[in-house]
Parts: sequence; structure tokens; C-alpha cells
Amino acid sequence: MVQRGIDILLLNPTDSVGIETAVLEAHQAGVTTIAIDAQAKGPVDGFVGSKNYDAGYKACHYLGKALDGKGQVAILDGIPVVPILQRVKGCTAALDEFPDVTVVDKQNGRQDRTQAMTVTENLIQAHPDLDGLFSVNDIGALGALIAIDASGKDIRWSASMVPRPLLPFASRTRRSLPRRPSIRVTCAARPRSGPGQALGGQHRTRGEIPIDVTLIDRETQPTSVGNPPTLTTTSATCGWHIGGRS
Repeated sequence: MVQRGIDILLLNPTDSVGIETAVLEAHQAGVTTIAIDAQAKGPVDGFVGSKNYDAGYKACHYLGKALDGKGQVAILDGIPVVPILQRVKGCTAALDEFPDVTVVDKQNGRQDRTQAMTVTENLIQAHPDLDGLFSVNDIGALGALIAIDASGKDIRWSASMVPRPLLPFASRTRRSLPRRPSIRVTCAARPRSGPGQALGGQHRTRGEIPIDVTLIDRETQPTSVGNPPTLTTTSATCGWHIGGRS
């Protein structure tokens, strides 16, 4: 792509380390390189992305409160890129604030629905008293949700950074459950604006442009399982929580 004479390269790497060769090539060719959503190793000129530590922290702090500060929790990890590592770090920090919450296991669902479903099934079998699960994001989170539903157990579930189009699917997935769960959401603020910010817009300085994450709950955005949530934010990426008890 550098050979085509581009001036700016926007990256959203699935492997923060593996992309370094491409970053070096672009840098040597004088191409301005911006990483979006996931950091890239190498001489990038800037980074635009959500505050992933905060996303993990807020999701797991909510989970700890939902468990009344006690219980067994497992973490469904993902591909080891910086945003995922930060979300897990934030989650762990939040759960450490609850002395009676124990992280009993951490497994890699690789952000894949089938893989995450199988991993979650194994987690539930290995830890029959599991009370809560944190998933790092998106399709893998839905695999975990399906496994939890199939188990019939009242396991609190939380996730960070889930694409908004998946919210209605998750609502339908749990619609048949007798416990009529509530939905809680944490959203990145306007991540779709990331490329625009990277290209200039209101931010013309090099470096990092962090995007805040916010908690959306029943008070700020009323939702129900029968009526999939409509978020007032323009976010494309959200973290969300579905609890077995209102």
C-alpha cells in the first residue's frame, strides 16, 4: 500500500506487535501513520481510541456491585492486543476493590463466538458456583451469553466494548428467560469520529487522543428485553451488562 504513494495510513491492528513491520515501512516512506482503537508497535504518529482501562474498570465495578460485593468471577479474555490487555487490567483493578469477590479463572475466548461459548461452558463446568463473568468484547461476549443461558444458572454477566448492532440480538437471546434481565451499557463516546480526529478535524497535534467511556443505565436510557435498547449516543462501540436480577 505504501508503494501506491499514500500520504496517510490509518491502522486498526488485530496484532499490535505483528503490525510493526508495516509501521516501520510506512515511517521510512514518510507516511503519517495513525493507529485507531488498538495501538500498534513502532513509530506511529498518533493513536485515537477509547479509554479501554476505564471501560474494563466500569464494567467490572458494576459487576462487583451487582454481586453485592461477594462471589466467584471468571474473566473471558481475548487476543492480546493493548486495548484487550487494558480492559482486563481495569476489570481486575475494579474487582480488587471487593475483598469478597474472587477471580477464580481467566480463559481466552479469542473474541470468537464459538470459541467463547465452548470456553464459557468449560468455565461453568469447572466452577459450578460461578456467580459472574466478564468478557472483553463483541462476538465472543455473545458466545458466553449463549453458554450462560444454556446452563440455566443465574450468572451475572458483563462486558466492555460491544458493537451496538449486537444489542438487539442479545435482548432476543434472553427474552425467553423467566428472570427478565435488565440491561446496562457503557459506551465509548463517538468512536466513529476516530478516523476524522486522526485525519485532523479539531485535533491537529500528534500523540494520543483518548475517547471517554460512559455508563448508560436504566435511568439515563430506559430499555427492556422486549424492546431492544435504542441508545441516544452516536457510538458504534459499547460495553454492556446484562444481569439476571433487576
